[in-house]
Amino acid sequence: MGGSRVQVNKPHKSRFSSKSSRSLHKVSQKDKNRIAKSDRNATKGARAARLQRSKMLREQTRAAFLKEKRASSGSASPPRLILLFPLSPSVNVNSLAEDLLRLLSTEGAGALSSTVASSEYKLRATVLQAPHGDLLSCMEMAKVADLIAFVASATEESTCDYIDSFGSQCLSVFRSLGLPSTVVLIRDLPIELKRRNDAKKTCTSSLTSEFPEDCKFYPADTKDDLHKFMWLFKEQRLTTPHWRNQRPYLMAQKVDMVPDDSNPGKCTLLLTGYTRAHSLSVNQLVHVSGAGDFQLGKIEILKDPIPLNARKEHNAMDSDDIQDVEVIRSLAPDPLNEEPLLVENVPDPLAGEQTWPTEAEMAEADRNQKQKRLRKKNLPRGTSEYQAAWIIDDTDEEDSDAKDEDADDDDEDDDGMVLDEGESGFPSQEGTNNPDFEDQASLYLRDSDEETENDSVMMEGENLTREQIEAEIKKIKEAHAEDEEFPDEVDTPLDVPARKRFAKYRGLKSFRTSSWDPKESLPPEYARIFAFDNFARTQKHVIAKALEMEQESRDNRVPAGSYARIYIKDIPLDIASKLCAVSRRAPIILCGLLQHESKMSVLHFSIKKHDSYDAPIKSKEEFIFHVGFRQFVARPIFSTDNVNSDKHKMERFLHAGRFSIASIYAPISFPPLPLIVLKGAGGASTPTVAAVGSLRSIDPDRIVLKKIILTGYPQRVSKLKGRNEMHI
Repeated sequence: MGGSRVQVNKPHKSRFSSKSSRSLHKVSQKDKNRIAKSDRNATKGARAARLQRSKMLREQTRAAFLKEKRASSGSASPPRLILLFPLSPSVNVNSLAEDLLRLLSTEGAGALSSTVASSEYKLRATVLQAPHGDLLSCMEMAKVADLIAFVASATEESTCDYIDSFGSQCLSVFRSLGLPSTVVLIRDLPIELKRRNDAKKTCTSSLTSEFPEDCKFYPADTKDDLHKFMWLFKEQRLTTPHWRNQRPYLMAQKVDMVPDDSNPGKCTLLLTGYTRAHSLSVNQLVHVSGAGDFQLGKIEILKDPIPLNARKEHNAMDSDDIQDVEVIRSLAPDPLNEEPLLVENVPDPLAGEQTWPTEAEMAEADRNQKQKRLRKKNLPRGTSEYQAAWIIDDTDEEDSDAKDEDADDDDEDDDGMVLDEGESGFPSQEGTNNPDFEDQASLYLRDSDEETENDSVMMEGENLTREQIEAEIKKIKEAHAEDEEFPDEVDTPLDVPARKRFAKYRGLKSFRTSSWDPKESLPPEYARIFAFDNFARTQKHVIAKALEMEQESRDNRVPAGSYARIYIKDIPLDIASKLCAVSRRAPIILCGLLQHESKMSVLHFSIKKHDSYDAPIKSKEEFIFHVGFRQFVARPIFSTDNVNSDKHKMERFLHAGRFSIASIYAPISFPPLPLIVLKGAGGASTPTVAAVGSLRSIDPDRIVLKKIILTGYPQRVSKLKGRNEMHI
C-alpha cells in the first residue's frame, strides 16, 4: 500500500495539442443563440409537419368512412342482404323471417315481399332463408350476404345439439369463402327471466368458439328483441370479404328468358336486381353462376320499386309482369369498345419456324463454343446438347443402346409455345358453352405413362356393377395408403423391360438445381391457352384501369345501387330453362368480369383436404370447383410447393393435414379468390365438400415433374471405371 502514485500525462490522453488551440473550438454566445434558435425553429417545423400530416390522415379516414356509410346505408344504396342460417333442423327460420319482415314493413297484414323498406329504421333489407341440407344453395346465398344471422334454438337438450354436422360443415365452408358480418340469434328462450338468462348464457358459451370474436349474440323471440337487434344492425358497420369488392355483381330477384327467333337454340336471359360493389358497364363481359361467360345485349335502368322515402300504392316487387316497371334509361353496347369474348387462342402454325441466323449471331455462337470447356462423354448418336446435360456420368453400351431408341426425341419445335395475351388479332369465339370447354377443364397429360393413365379415371362411362365399384374403391384406398407410406416408389414391371417402360423418365443430378426447359415437348394444343409476361404487373394494371374507368362515370355504366334489368344474349335454351328453375330455391348471381378473365390458362390453387372428407382424393379425378362467383368442373393435378426450386414434384393423392398445389385448365381469374372443391355424388344427391383453398397464381410455365423410385432385385452388377451399377 506504499506511497501515492504520481499521475503521468500521456500524449494520447491529451485533448489539445497546445494551449493556444484550446479556445479554437469555443463558440461565442451570439453564435450559440443563433444556432439554438435555428434548431428550435427546425424542431417546431418538423413537429408542425407531423401534426399537419396526422390531421390530413384523420380527415381522409373520416371522409372514407362517411362515404362508405352513405354507400351502405343511404337512400341510394341497395337493400342489405340478411341471410338466416339455421344451425340445426329444429330451428324454424320461416317464423323468424316473417317477424323481421313485419317489423320492417309498413303494411300490417297480407303477403310480404322478401325485400322491404322501413322508414322507421331508415334502411332497406332483403331477408334470405337458407334451406337446411342444401349445401349449394347455402353457398350461393353466403357469397352475396351482407350479414349472416346464425339462428340457434335454446330448447336443445344438450349443448352439442345447438349445431349439427351440416351446420358445422357449412360454417367451415363460410370461413373459407370469407365471413361477412355475423350475428347469432337465439330463439325459443324460456319466459321466466332467470331461466331465460341461464339458457342464453349456456347457448352463448357453447357457440362462442365457433364464431369470430366480434360476433354478437341476441335473443330473437319477441318484437322488442328484434327491435333492439334491428336498431343495432342499422348502425353497424358491415364488413365484406375483399374478393367480393373487386368486381360488380348482382343478385337476381327476377329471372326470365326471351327466345331468339333469329338464332334457334339460343335465347336472351333477363336478370333484374340491384347492382352492388361497383358500377357495371354494358361493354364488359359478365359471368352467370351455373351458365358461363357471356356478352351483354343491353341494360335498362329501372325505377326503384321499393324506395326508402316514397309512398307507393302497390309493391312492384311482387308483380309478375317484368315489363311494368318504368324504364329510366337504356344502355346499349358500343361495338368499338365492347370486350370480345375470347376463350381460346388460335395459334399461328408458322410461329415456330426458324429463321436463318445472321453473321453476328453465328460469330457470337462460335465465340461461346470456344469458351466452353468440353467434357468427353460416351453419348448416344443424335444426342443434343440439351439432352447431354441430363446424362450424369458415363454409361455402358447397354444403356447407350436404350438411349438410341429415343434419339429422335430431340428438341421440340416451337409450335407449342404459349403466346402472350398482350398480342392482338385473336378472333372472337362464339361462346363458352362448347364441348371443348369441359375437355380443357382438366390437366390430362396425354403423354403420361401407362401407370398414371390407367389409374387416373375409374372406368368412367362404363356400366359398373356394385362389386366392381367396391373393388375399384378398395384398390384406390390401398394405393392411397401405399403412396402415403412409400411415396414415389414404383415396382419394376416383370413383363416389360424397364428401359422401355420408363423411357420418358430422366435422371436428375439435383432436383433443385438441374435445368429443365418448361417449353420442351409441349403438345400443339398447349398453344391454345394464354400466358402473361408479368402476371403481377398485369393484375395491377387491370385493376387500376377498372377503377379509372369507373371514376370517369361514362354514360355506358350503371351506378352501384341502381335497380336494373340485364339482357344477356346468346344463352342456350336448356341452360336458361335450368336457371329459371334453380332461381326458385337459390339466388342467380351475375358477376362482372375484369379484362382477360374470360381467357383460358393454367391456374394454380393452394388446396387442403377438408376434415370431413374421408375418401381418397386422386389426381385427375373429376371435381366441382367454386372459385369466387365462378363454378366449373375440372380434373386437378396435385404437386408440392417448392420455394427454393422451379420444379415441383407431382403427387398422386391429396393427403390430409397438409397443403398442396392443384393445377387445372380454367378461365383466368385475378386473386385473391377463395376455392371450394366439391365431389359430386351419383344421382341427385347433394355434393360433399372435398377440399378448400385459395387461388395462388396463374402460370402455364410451372414445371410439374413425376418422380419415381424404382424398387427391385439386382440381377447383374458390373464395375465400370470404379463405379458400381445395378441393372434391374
